[in-house]
Amino acid sequence: MAKKEARTDLWVYDLLKDAEIELDPQGSSIKEIDDALKTASKKGTGHVGFPEYVGVVKDFIIVIEDKPKTDKHKLLNGTVISLEQSAVVDYAVNGALYYAKHLARNTTYKKVIAIGVSGDKKKHKISPLYIDDTEYYRELPDVESFISFNEKNIDEYYTKEVLKEDTNTEKELAEILRDAAELHEDLRNYGNLKDIDKPLVVSGILLALNEIEKKSFSIDNLVGDTVETDGQKIYKAIESNLKRVNVQPQVKLDKILSQFAIIRDTQILNEINDTLGETPLKYYAKFLYEKIFKSIKYTSSSEDYLGRFYGEFMSYSGGDGQTLGIVLTPKHITELFCDQIVDKLA
Repeated sequence: MAKKEARTDLWVYDLLKDAEIELDPQGSSIKEIDDALKTASKKGTGHVGFPEYVGVVKDFIIVIEDKPKTDKHKLLNGTVISLEQSAVVDYAVNGALYYAKHLARNTTYKKVIAIGVSGDKKKHKISPLYIDDTEYYRELPDVESFISFNEKNIDEYYTKEVLKEDTNTEKELAEILRDAAELHEDLRNYGNLKDIDKPLVVSGILLALNEIEKKSFSIDNLVGDTVETDGQKIYKAIESNLKRVNVQPQVKLDKILSQFAIIRDTQILNEINDTLGETPLKYYAKFLYEKIFKSIKYTSSSEDYLGRFYGEFMSYSGGDGQTLGIVLTPKHITELFCDQIVDKLA
């Protein structure tokens, strides 16, 4: 069990690193928090107690408790999260909530985000809670990463998920439809692309954008070079992303990659356009990053948003995309069927 716990701790550390969040393991470098933890024992002894990770982002304390197995994720007492000693010790969410309440009560920080994490990279649950100075808690939607809690995003996350107010980056359906129409027109005007090729360019660039947080792709590096073209750079990023998500066997990877060769090999996409002052590929990448990618990444409603954009975008091609072999299956549907298959094989 100790090895499994260590693996989970390291995986959580990697998630924090990817999100560019610095928290302290097993203690705190902030004196006020460290002093409060000296009486935070989960066993109720009044002695020292340390969560897996704790620290401050802006004016929020973030506290994380993790467990190696998902069956130790959360224990309810009726409809509320149990704070009985055994539950606090044995369950990730319960332990995180316990520490969060203690810190809200014993520090000057009055906004605390507690995160219970269980499992590993392949199968896991990540559940955030919000605790204020009244020790009231609110369960928030599960997440897949910690990116929402870094310095750049945490205020917006608080506004949207805790205060339930509209944020500047939320889009109405009308705006989604406008973006889809605009992009479809730009693909034709600047890339001279056929309807059947437009979804490949869009989906390929979205795959490449996933590599930004891995530092293996940057829109700024799309400079219209003739030695290594923008298309070659995007194609390499697509290949990296497909390998990162472990697309196998090799023949399948090669077949998928071949579909995106249009990005690498189409001359007009890789030449600097006089009107744009940059290559069409860079223009599309910037458009997709600002208007689509940032709005669907790391959000619980990303399938609805992307599905609406996709449906509207494909309607300009005279169909729903299925004739092109493109079908968007929501994540919660794929996970349901995967769970059913696993249950039958177990």
